[in-house]
Amino acid sequence: MQEFDPRRPSFRFAPAAAGVGALAVALLAWKLTSPQDLGPAAPPPLDPAAIAALQHQAFAAAEAQPGFARPESVEVKVRPGETFEAAVRRAGVAPEEARQAVQTLGGAMDVVNIKAGMKFDAAVAKPESEQGPARLIGLSLRTGPARAITLSRSFDGALRLRALEEEVREELTVADGEIQGSLYQSAAKQGATPQITGQMVKLFSHKVDFREIQPGDPFVLVFGRKVTESGRTVETGELEYAELKGQRFYRFERPGGGVEFFDENGKNIKGFLLRTPIDGARMTSRFGMRRHPISGYNRMHQGIDFGAGTGTPVYAAGDGVLVEARRWGGYGNWVRVRHSNGWETGYAHLSRFAKGLKPGQRVRQGQVIAYVGSTGASTGPHLHYEVWKNGSRINPVGAKVPQGTVLAGAELAAFKAKKAQIERLVAAKAETRHLAQGPSASLTKASLQR
Repeated sequence: MQEFDPRRPSFRFAPAAAGVGALAVALLAWKLTSPQDLGPAAPPPLDPAAIAALQHQAFAAAEAQPGFARPESVEVKVRPGETFEAAVRRAGVAPEEARQAVQTLGGAMDVVNIKAGMKFDAAVAKPESEQGPARLIGLSLRTGPARAITLSRSFDGALRLRALEEEVREELTVADGEIQGSLYQSAAKQGATPQITGQMVKLFSHKVDFREIQPGDPFVLVFGRKVTESGRTVETGELEYAELKGQRFYRFERPGGGVEFFDENGKNIKGFLLRTPIDGARMTSRFGMRRHPISGYNRMHQGIDFGAGTGTPVYAAGDGVLVEARRWGGYGNWVRVRHSNGWETGYAHLSRFAKGLKPGQRVRQGQVIAYVGSTGASTGPHLHYEVWKNGSRINPVGAKVPQGTVLAGAELAAFKAKKAQIERLVAAKAETRHLAQGPSASLTKASLQR
């Protein structure tokens, strides 16, 4: 059990009889909201000198708890089926103190419907005689990403309750660095979440062979986030920009509401149809005549196959309308999507369809529409993928599908403004890193040239 040192400022709990002093320290970093006092009235805001004096007095009191050792911090996790009061008692305090603490906390939170796994910190002081229960000095727990509740014992022995809530701001942040280990590990070290890195991987899957990524390769991510005053990220927003292997992609919301990624010239990075409607799969069978693995006869294979495990998500290759989602003979579970200008795509041997998917529904490129399986005439889990043009099947490999959108006019002007904003952020981050690490720091040439 870690010793509780009241001289070390900490948000996580209010120390010993120094509860008022600890709260004064906490107020330096936290915005105090919705105070609820069950003891004497809260003191008015203090200036730094008064805070220092009160803190000194509180420290002295904390060191001089008659009959008790110095307070210690105890972390408690609520067990399945356990009441909040029982969890507080496990910190070593007497039943009446645990009951009083829970009743006091009930003024700011639901203390009945407590979920298993919830954690809180209790500051307790053990008797010097090592006999009898410990005394509860303080207790704190987080009730939301930017909100916490602190319970502390004041000088007169009463329990005080405070709700502490940080202000949350929205911002764009830059995560840049070099590949060391996996991309996910490297990006995480720079503050990117797995979800953001996953968006990047999906974005580049059509342009970059991830097997060719080497240690030391630079990467840049720009994404939105909601962050507290203390710097804690409480919510991650959208990926706004990504750079890898010389490829740079910018997120842009078009006036009609559609969100797409474009290269630095304003060209949609995705073509009319995705090259592969599945992530990380290898092609196992090509379009053309082949010996059928089940019938043993030579017959036309009118699509291409991708080997993948059962349950792997299958994406719509392009924007369109779902025409079929049904069982179709040897194709097993089958999905067909109609795109514009006579183009259609088909997906076979699926284990199941995406939840809520039904004919007539519009789908977006990259939307999950089904999952890989081995239904119908199949020897193992894989995706059979077909491309149709004006009612005839064609080879998906090398098919001359239309190019993606190229921005122009007012849209291009708006895109360039967004692009300039991103470039300023990336340049500022690169300059900050350069100043912090010195001239020998490794920076991407592209970042320094912005």
